[in-house]
Amino acid sequence: MLVSDRRAPRVRLSHLDDLWFQVAGTLCNLTCRHCFISCSPRNDKFGFLSLDQVRRALRDSVELGVKEYYFTGGEPFMNRDIVPILSETLRYGPATVLTNATLFKDAALSELAAAERESPYSLEFRVSIDGFSPETNDPIRGEGTFERAMHGVAQLVDHGFLPIITAARTWPLGEEHAVVGRFVETLRAAGYARPRLKIIPTLKIGAEETRTCGYQEDDRVTPEMMQGYDASQLICEHSRVVTDQGVYVCPILLDFPAARVGDDLHSARGEFPLAFGACLTCYEHGAICTNPSAAGP
Repeated sequence: MLVSDRRAPRVRLSHLDDLWFQVAGTLCNLTCRHCFISCSPRNDKFGFLSLDQVRRALRDSVELGVKEYYFTGGEPFMNRDIVPILSETLRYGPATVLTNATLFKDAALSELAAAERESPYSLEFRVSIDGFSPETNDPIRGEGTFERAMHGVAQLVDHGFLPIITAARTWPLGEEHAVVGRFVETLRAAGYARPRLKIIPTLKIGAEETRTCGYQEDDRVTPEMMQGYDASQLICEHSRVVTDQGVYVCPILLDFPAARVGDDLHSARGEFPLAFGACLTCYEHGAICTNPSAAGP
């Protein structure tokens, strides 16, 4: 929900540390019930990015001082260019791809492992699994997705990667310790000896708004709340997102036209009002989209 931005505090892009690519647009092979931009096999609101589009943005990113690159969707591995895209990015800096891990081919992972070995930078995989069993995951992500995702995790481990397992918190907060423990047990039993785990809050937009409830009118960041607050905790302070339809302020707000901030990276460096309900979640939890500084139990 967008609320009036008359009193909304504004955040200035102080530096462009992180550059995101909506590399698969809003197309995904799954239809998760909590997806904040309602990705699905039929949602083509945003399309794929080509290798040439990514290359142009990578070149622009050098003079802007970008330090890290993220690739998301939709499901990035639906993009037939994802392997050359990630390999090219490793010439510029560390890359992270957010994936549901259900579409991996061993040949592609072998090629990416070789690209990482030849690069001075790291390639990270963030794998979305929202429950520690089929009974807890599949009602959110779809029937059979737990087993398919766990197979993908095993493939990553076999190719030398240590994926960050990312789970959206769809359980009561009081159950967190037990849920994390079950996740770790399950991953270790599957052969991932030292699993890395990142728990994130749900965002009450897109499909999640229908599954539970949306943000209310007073769910917003106020100027008073920003007094003494470290704005660098907000992704809009140091990130932008490249899509096939221009540059957006963050990967969370693609469904909102007001979040489009420019045609290219050079024109997308202005201030942005924290006028959306989802901005409150980011305020409360920090830059939830980026990698944890130290992942793992």
